[in-house]
Amino acid sequence: MAIDINSILSDNARNMRRSPVRGLLSRANASQLISFAGGFPNQETFLVDELKDIVREVLENDAAAALQYGPTEGNRKLRELLAERYRTMGLDITYENVIITTASQQALDLCSRIFLNPGDTLICGLPSYLGALQSFWACSAEPVGVRECDDMEEIVKKLISAGKKPKFIYTIPDFSNPSGLTLTLEQRRQLIAIAFKYDLLVIEDSPYRELRFDGEELPLIASLDSERVILTGTFSKTFVPGFRLGWVIAPVNIIDKLVVAKQSADLCSSVFDQALAVKYMERGLFEANIRSNIDYYRKRRDKMLALFDKYMPEGVSWTKPEGGLFLFVTLPEKCDAMELFNICLDRNLAFVAGEIFHCDGSGKNTLRINYSYVDESKMEQGVQILSEGICVAR
Repeated sequence: MAIDINSILSDNARNMRRSPVRGLLSRANASQLISFAGGFPNQETFLVDELKDIVREVLENDAAAALQYGPTEGNRKLRELLAERYRTMGLDITYENVIITTASQQALDLCSRIFLNPGDTLICGLPSYLGALQSFWACSAEPVGVRECDDMEEIVKKLISAGKKPKFIYTIPDFSNPSGLTLTLEQRRQLIAIAFKYDLLVIEDSPYRELRFDGEELPLIASLDSERVILTGTFSKTFVPGFRLGWVIAPVNIIDKLVVAKQSADLCSSVFDQALAVKYMERGLFEANIRSNIDYYRKRRDKMLALFDKYMPEGVSWTKPEGGLFLFVTLPEKCDAMELFNICLDRNLAFVAGEIFHCDGSGKNTLRINYSYVDESKMEQGVQILSEGICVAR
């Protein structure tokens, strides 16, 4: 007789929420699928030949260290290189303010684990990154969504009055996933002012900042208040996602708690991959590849926006991001994005319905479009299918 696993699951496990994207896409014929769904960088941006040379160098010269366990905090040289890079962006930090994580998803999970108790609240955007919401929900927390037009301070005051003071504000200020939008300088300053006034932390999730195509570069929120902001970053969008390398930059007392939490999670992130990342950065390949990535993705964004202008029916609106990998689409109010998804999937087009990015279950008439990964030769066909599907669904 099989054990009744549901009778022994922890409360945390019961609060974990599966991403619906993979289950939905399993219905599609992968060989024929035109995918606007995943947030994948394009494999054409991977410097494979250069990495082959770096792998040989590391194995020939540093194999003993690179193939061994490493410190939980991460490779010191890599932490120093990252600290040096962020100092040019206005952060007064050293390597001691940096911990290497298994991509930024682990960074978000660790932050959730050290700050959130069951029933705790936090502030996040409507919409907001699904992976972050999954981490918050797994800790039985209650994310409170704030739209761009909402008065965040009023929402914070009401929560405090109700005995539900938020633990932190979570934001992706640059080319957000899923919206593609960027916080203005005024919005960044207002956010910090609210955090300071009500004694809140800010988690600044920054996976796309380097991928700015146009517009003025804005300061990191962490540069406006380094003692109150936890900054997360990743190599997944600007190097290679398969290495699963990310980091957290924070005050040392917070880094110390993250180290203890990470020890129970995985002891340390891949030591070998960190060694490769060090060589990659020391050779100047990281900065050079970012510059080429910007040109590559800018052309894709421009093409996607031009196709939307050409094919989208009346009543549909979309964001026009200055960088990153996504644009966000709003359908007419009565149009259901999940119904549209099923219509399009039957014609081998996939996207991500926007409801999953809304912690309050709203956004049923929204969807996320990724332009970085799709075969460029199929981009126009995909937009045509989407347009025709909207006409059927409305």
